[in-house]
Amino acid sequence: MSAFFITGTDTDAGKTLVTSGLLYTARQQQLSTLGLKPVASGSERINGHLRNSDALALQQQSVPAVDYAMVNPITFEPAIAPHLAAIEAGQPLEVSAISRLLSETLSQTARDFTLIEGAGGWRVPLNEQQDFADLAIALELPVILVVGLKLGCLNHARLTAEAIRADGLVLAGWAGSVVDAAFAADKTRFEANIAHLNAKLDAPCLGIIPHLATPDAATAHRYLSLESL
Repeated sequence: MSAFFITGTDTDAGKTLVTSGLLYTARQQQLSTLGLKPVASGSERINGHLRNSDALALQQQSVPAVDYAMVNPITFEPAIAPHLAAIEAGQPLEVSAISRLLSETLSQTARDFTLIEGAGGWRVPLNEQQDFADLAIALELPVILVVGLKLGCLNHARLTAEAIRADGLVLAGWAGSVVDAAFAADKTRFEANIAHLNAKLDAPCLGIIPHLATPDAATAHRYLSLESL
């Protein structure tokens, strides 16, 4: 089984779009897939149950099908930082408990290709002492970095890549997602930014997703590849 942890340069960098797109790509290669979003805030009640749109997107790309609770076992309603949502809900988050839950899921649900998506960026807190980086470290998984392509992304991407490696983990690859259409409007400048990222991140590029009118997995997968993973 191949499993990777997905992080991003920021909130709304395109993590779920890339994650679901990669899972869709794996499905096209007849691989079994599993997408996990262990902690999610910003959910709505559907038939009396909290559901997060990112987690639902990953559930849709998990084949054979799995229950929502497996994909997203910890869900909070407010669209705020997970550690604050956890405090408000009286549900403190601990890396040991989350990693144990994920390890059980991975051991009981063997798939060819598994992606575990964090929340926000690498240092988003889980509590006052631990963050999502600590979860990735506990799982000992290689990391895929999603770069939200906009002004300022070069700094964000390089700092995140440096932090991943400083924490002792492998940066297995990166993917770009254009979150600001104006950033990609000038082709020459845009390509210069991508060239800089390729040179400085020192990891294979899995693809560059343009600004999409319909940002869904089926569309995103056209721009992604698993060959270098």
